[in-house]
Amino acid sequence: MKLKFDYNNMMESAIGEHGIKQSQIAEAAAAHAAAFSQVVDNSGKGWQGWTETPMLTAAQVAELVAFGKSVRDKASSFVVLGIGGSALGPISVFNALLHLHHNELPQNMRKAPKVYVEDNIDPERMSALFDVIDIKTTYFNVITKSGETSETLGQFLILYNMLKKQIGEAAAKEHMIVTTTDGKGALYATAVKEGFKVFGIPQGVGGRFSVLSNVGLVPFAVMGIDIAKLLEGARNMRAACERADITKNPALMTAFLQVLSMKDGKNISVMMPYADGLKTMADFYCQIWAESLGKAVDNSGKTVHYGQTPAKSLGVTDQHSQVQLYNEGPFDKVITFIGVENFGATVEIPADESAEAGSFLKGHTLNELITAERKATEFAVTKSGKSNFTILMPEVNAETVGELLMYFMYETAFAGAYLNIDTFNQPGVEEGKKATFAMIGRAGYEQKLAELQSVKKNPAYIIK
Repeated sequence: MKLKFDYNNMMESAIGEHGIKQSQIAEAAAAHAAAFSQVVDNSGKGWQGWTETPMLTAAQVAELVAFGKSVRDKASSFVVLGIGGSALGPISVFNALLHLHHNELPQNMRKAPKVYVEDNIDPERMSALFDVIDIKTTYFNVITKSGETSETLGQFLILYNMLKKQIGEAAAKEHMIVTTTDGKGALYATAVKEGFKVFGIPQGVGGRFSVLSNVGLVPFAVMGIDIAKLLEGARNMRAACERADITKNPALMTAFLQVLSMKDGKNISVMMPYADGLKTMADFYCQIWAESLGKAVDNSGKTVHYGQTPAKSLGVTDQHSQVQLYNEGPFDKVITFIGVENFGATVEIPADESAEAGSFLKGHTLNELITAERKATEFAVTKSGKSNFTILMPEVNAETVGELLMYFMYETAFAGAYLNIDTFNQPGVEEGKKATFAMIGRAGYEQKLAELQSVKKNPAYIIK
C-alpha cells in the first residue's frame, strides 16, 4: 500500500472535547469484528462483486488493452454516455491521469483521442457536443448497469441515429460500444440485435461500485491509461482492507471514526484534495458515500434516517470560499484532506529583483506553496477543534489512484456495516425513476401517472 492515512486530528488528544477518545476505539472491539466480518466474509457474494473487480488475469488485461488501442488508433474523439457511477468513475480517473488540458492539446501532443463524458441530458449540452466532435470519426461507449437508464438510452438513440445517417448503418455499428449487464435489459437486447461490441458488468457490481469493472476499464483502455497498474493498486488496497486489526486497516478505521462522528452530530463529510487532478475524485466520493449511507431504515426495519452529507472542496481554491466556515462555523463536519507529496511537475517562483511584490515567495516553488497551504489549513481547523484526517499520496499515478478508489469502496462498505444498513440498495432513487417513466408515457406506469396527476398545488404559494 502506497497511501498513508493520518487520523491524529480526529482524536481528543488533538482537537479536545469534539474529538474521539482512544478508549472508544478499544471498547468497540466487537463492533469492529462484526463490521469486518460483514464485509470481508461476503467478499464476492451478492452485491459485493466489486471486491473481485481488480482480480483480472494478465490475459484479460491484455485483451482490454488491445481493444483499447484498436479504438484509439481510429478515433478522433471518444465519448462516454452514462450517468451516476457510469460517469463519475471514468471522469475521476481521466481527470487524475490524463493531461489536465488533454482535449486542448495539439493533435501531435495527444496520445489518445479527445474525450468527453456526457453525464447529463441538458439539451444545450448535447447540442454543444456536436460542435466540438466530428461524429464520423467519433466512437461512443454507452454505459448503463441496468440497460434501462432513461438518460443514457435517450442519448444513445440520438447519437446512433445521427451515426447511421452520416456514415451508414454498418459503420455506425462499429462506432457503438456497449457496457451493460450480460443478458439483461433493453440495451443488451438491442446491442446483440445490432451487433455492437458488448462488454459485460457482473450481476453483483452496482453502478457506484463499478469503476474497476468494464464500466471504467474499457474507457481507460481506450485512452491509454495503464489499467494493469490501476488494478495492481486496487489489489494492494484490497489486501490492506482485509486486515482484521483495525489499527492496520485504513478503511475500517476511518469508517468507524466517521460513524462515531455522525452519531455525534457531524453530519457533513468534506472531501478536500490538494491537487487539481483529484478535484473530480471528490465527485466520485460524494456519490458512493451519499447513495450508500443515506437510508431511512436499518436492516432490522427500524426507522433511522442515517447518512452524512458529502461536500466537495478543492485546496487551495476553496480556502478562499469555504474554510472560513470550516474554522469558525459549527462542529458538524469531518474534513478529509488529500495531499500529494510529489507532483508531476515542478514550477519555480523566480527570484526577480525587479518585482517587489511577493518577495517572501521568491526562490520557492508552487509545489512548496501548495504543500504549505494544505498543512496550514490542517493546522488551523485542528486548532479550531474541528475533526479532520489526511490521506497522503506519494504521487498521483495509476497505482495510487487504484488504491484510492478501492479505499473509498471499502470505507463505504465498512461504514454501512457499522450502521447496520443495506449499503448497496438505493430505494430513494427508484421513486424518482418511476415518476419519470410515468411522465414520459412508459407502459406499465399508468398508476404512478395517476398518482402524479392527483397532486394539487396551491396557487397562493406561487409567486409570479
